Amino acid sequence: MKIPAIRAKMRNCIYYLATLSFGEIKKYIKIEYDELYQSKILRKIFEENILKSQNIFANYLETQEERFFNALILAVYDGQPIWNEIRLEEYLEEENYNLGVLTLSGEEKIFPVDGQHRVAGIKKAVENNPELALERVPVIFVGHSKDEIGMQRTRRMFSTLNRYAKPVSMRDIIALDEDDIVAIASRNLLDSTDLFTKERILDSKSKSIPDKNDTAITTIITYYECNKELLWLYIKDVDVYGINGEKISTRNKKVNEYIKHRPSDDVIEAFSNECCSFWETLMATCSEINSYENNSIGKYRDDNGGHVFFRPAALLPFTKAIVRIKEKTHKTYEVILSEFNQDMFWIQHKIWRKVLWDNIQKRMITGKGTLVEYLFLYMYDKDLLKPKELKKIEQELLSLWDAVDVEVILLRAINVWNGCRKTF
Repeated sequence: MKIPAIRAKMRNCIYYLATLSFGEIKKYIKIEYDELYQSKILRKIFEENILKSQNIFANYLETQEERFFNALILAVYDGQPIWNEIRLEEYLEEENYNLGVLTLSGEEKIFPVDGQHRVAGIKKAVENNPELALERVPVIFVGHSKDEIGMQRTRRMFSTLNRYAKPVSMRDIIALDEDDIVAIASRNLLDSTDLFTKERILDSKSKSIPDKNDTAITTIITYYECNKELLWLYIKDVDVYGINGEKISTRNKKVNEYIKHRPSDDVIEAFSNECCSFWETLMATCSEINSYENNSIGKYRDDNGGHVFFRPAALLPFTKAIVRIKEKTHKTYEVILSEFNQDMFWIQHKIWRKVLWDNIQKRMITGKGTLVEYLFLYMYDKDLLKPKELKKIEQELLSLWDAVDVEVILLRAINVWNGCRKTF
């Protein structure tokens, strides 16, 4: 192969920047597990990791129209690669102009130091669809030696590249992802409606809202996760298939697979409208959201507790409960929300003590989202809950409220809900 390339150096590492076609990747690049490890156990772990993810990358290449990969880093050893520098007339004054052609004799062995999963995916994709063979991917060639020092150096490069690779944050996905329909719809509502003006959505790296914030209803991550729950209502009757062609029926797996591929603009618009309908109804039903003055949250999130819709730890499980109610009853958001007792939306209500609210230390309790969701469902219509979910309510309240009888627990929950509305 004669490969146009740019020659460069970092510290004592000389490398070459070029491109290869998918067909060349399939033909010449080998995933040589024994080039990094002598141990069969370590090679086996490495191999299983590669094989597990190759279908994911192959599926991406075969289904994503606007596909792109970052550069593969390829180690080259054996053979005699030759570098021929090209000097252009107008750059003759430059002392070292590192543009040229890298010639590989064919005797060289080439394996990926970084990008093993992508190489495996490319090979699989070309095998499934030979038309992809002409597409090209950027590559970086580095030298490799098979002695112990050389293997150590390559392993260090491999681990460093992976250790310091920064995963995409949820905030970045929400702001940038053009395939995830939930991220797209979330942006559409922020950009195209006035639902969340006046800093009602907080740009935060976590789900919690700092005590000093007195403007936000919720955080950007909780907002996204609420919309993700709404997606189930939209796709529950849609056929979704995994990377191996298997039909997915499990709720979470179905949602997570669906958001990997951008749907049509009509579908995006329809789902954006679904999200808009939910948030508009929430705000219209909860007068507190629309009525807080001077853009200050005030009593809706303070040391006394506040309102469910202003506490991310409560808003997300509430949304999950609403989705289940709507799925089972087919009622509108307006009807469902109107059938809730509004007093129960206050965190300081007795039913939320030791569940959502520590009334002694005056702080939120997290980590009980499932129980909160089940309690919302129970108080709306306990027949919506499965027997094991009812049992979970009993067991957890038994532990939290220090009661001695399961029936007492349920009676207490009902009494708190229906008979103690003004006792907080």
